[in-house]
Amino acid sequence: MAEHRSRGVATLAQLGEFDAILDARSPAEFADDHIPGATSCPVLSNAERARVGTLYKQVSPFEAKKVGAALVAKNIAAHIEAQFLDKPKSWRPLVYCWRGGQRSGAFTHILREIGWDAHRLEGGYKTWRRHVVDTLATLPAHFTYKVISGPTGSAKSRILEALGRLGAQVLHLEELAAHKGSVLGNLPDAPQPSQRMFETNLLRALEQCDASRPVYVEAESRKIGALQVPDALIFAMRAAPCLRIDACRPARADFLLRDYAYFLERPQWLIGQLGHLRGLQSNETLARWTALVEAGEFRTLVDELLEKHYDPLYQRSQEKNFRDYADAAKFATDDLGPDSIEAIAREILAGS
Repeated sequence: MAEHRSRGVATLAQLGEFDAILDARSPAEFADDHIPGATSCPVLSNAERARVGTLYKQVSPFEAKKVGAALVAKNIAAHIEAQFLDKPKSWRPLVYCWRGGQRSGAFTHILREIGWDAHRLEGGYKTWRRHVVDTLATLPAHFTYKVISGPTGSAKSRILEALGRLGAQVLHLEELAAHKGSVLGNLPDAPQPSQRMFETNLLRALEQCDASRPVYVEAESRKIGALQVPDALIFAMRAAPCLRIDACRPARADFLLRDYAYFLERPQWLIGQLGHLRGLQSNETLARWTALVEAGEFRTLVDELLEKHYDPLYQRSQEKNFRDYADAAKFATDDLGPDSIEAIAREILAGS
């Protein structure tokens, strides 16, 4: 440890010792995933990184390093002038790049030459990524889960959120994934995070949980949109007791029309989303549903989607995947308005 400190190198275990974490990678790399709390301070822009990489492959490593060094020096100087001139001598930043090599090494060297006690993260982002993957393979098993289940439109996510407001410990996977879980679950103005970012945020959420208290989670499949839920978490959820929301179909249809109101405002986008059901529903059925959208017959569309697609699919998947689904405690309702959702959450907590 002392040797690491003397040469300005830090380990992942020391993250909390620093005043700032600086990500020296390109903006695209930072957007894909980054260490929580890090600030993007790219020493090469996306275009500059591509340019240097092309020189390295097509001309020579020497030519690439000359151009890269000039760009890195210019960009580090800009960061110092724009962000760090007000930092005291006692300021201690940690810098990382992809592997903990040249980009973070150059940045750290300049900061240390100025007089700050800057350190470079050993192994860089790859060390962080390995930590996330390894921890998510074991950490989910440390918690006791209670799984909120029920067919599509049962307001499971809203009940989960109500449980959180009432003080329960919740893990909101669909919020982390920016997706509502179903084949029509894409959010129109919120793209899903990368798989890496999803897993980083999932790890943060789990690390904030108390293993002595139950964690309420919504029943999910292995995939939420394009994202994969880690195996260890899926296994733990599927072995956990279920709490089944038993809402009548009219109440579920009413809820879906409110919760997916953005569909009504973007009919052509909705028609495009229905295309994801090709192969699962006949061409004739999809043509009918498209016609219902074009005619503004959204209630009829939702009723038919529940009857012909979602309910049969849900019944098969729950009985197959959740061990205790058949014995789940049931919470019956014919209303999924805000007050009823709150009442269901209170009922769940009262019986826990």
